[in-house]
Amino acid sequence: MEDRIIDLETKLAYQEHTIDELNSVIIEQQNEIDRLKQAVEYLLDKVEQLVDTHMEKAPANEKPPHY
Repeated sequence: MEDRIIDLETKLAYQEHTIDELNSVIIEQQNEIDRLKQAVEYLLDKVEQLVDTHMEKAPANEKPPHY
């Protein structure tokens, strides 16, 4: 009976350790996802600014110089 209790306690300790490690990985991944979301938002804003700037400079219905 004592051996079974020790075996269960050992398994529980390993499971708790594994859960802690997995939790750490999930936290790191969420932080990376948050950083990537910010980067994508920044890039989308920059692209939108460039498109707006280009659209202001390009006259409508004007043929390009190579025509």
